[in-house]
Amino acid sequence: MTNNITVKALVITGYGINCEEEMAAAYQFSGAKADIVFINDILEGDISIHDYDIVNFPGGFSFGDDISSGKVLANKIKFKQLTSGKTLLDELQIFLNNGKFVMGVCNGFQVLVKLGLLPNIAGNFAPETTLTNNNSGKYEDRWVYCKVNPNSKTPFLSGIDKIDLPVRHGEGRLLIKNDSLRQQIIEQNLNCLSYCDAAGTITGEYPLNPNGAELNCAGLCSPNGQVFGLMPHPEAFLSFYNHPNWGQLKRQNPNHTEDGEGLQIFRNIVAHIKLQYLQAVAL
Repeated sequence: MTNNITVKALVITGYGINCEEEMAAAYQFSGAKADIVFINDILEGDISIHDYDIVNFPGGFSFGDDISSGKVLANKIKFKQLTSGKTLLDELQIFLNNGKFVMGVCNGFQVLVKLGLLPNIAGNFAPETTLTNNNSGKYEDRWVYCKVNPNSKTPFLSGIDKIDLPVRHGEGRLLIKNDSLRQQIIEQNLNCLSYCDAAGTITGEYPLNPNGAELNCAGLCSPNGQVFGLMPHPEAFLSFYNHPNWGQLKRQNPNHTEDGEGLQIFRNIVAHIKLQYLQAVAL
């Protein structure tokens, strides 16, 4: 019955965002309909986010990462007035209040943090964390292991224990505003994805943790799990053959699935949204 439900994903692009095609493909491979939309078409009122089930902020270099990564795009979303008189941030708040979902990857994660959508512990959409320069002082382009917090509430990571993904960023180090917020992030299991070693042991050791993030954080979610952001790129691992070591892995396990590990994140959220539709119909 869920096959009759079409999940609609909005993938935002423009001004230096460059991972939109991969993200749209991830949703299409997961059975959803994905539309790539230029941010100005939303800001000018030609496209409504409310026609979709999930809004996505892909990776890239929005506005050339001038000032700090994601900051300029976040300000445009926060302050640019729409024809309705609201801002896109206002509309995103309504969107989330309607039970829908938002995802940001890499530069998109930076945008969500600077908008205050993540972690948003206080619920007032004020920035509580930031993502800043890597401790290494350089752009990091490597594959990392990530451990999922088993107590996380976000449906994006359901059923995943450890995941192997690529990172490519210069500003991925999470800094938390104060000790109180740090403790709340820990207690509410909002640090949903952490850098780890091959055995799944969470670590701050470089380069396993490529940026020096507090709490070894690779991804955050909001308290209700509707908003999810991460620095690694799941949309860059949709096929097993994306992995740099696929040949050896295939020899070790000839029956290895040809799906990339990143695809599961998108399948999870698409399945969850379909389930929500079924539950709504049943009420």
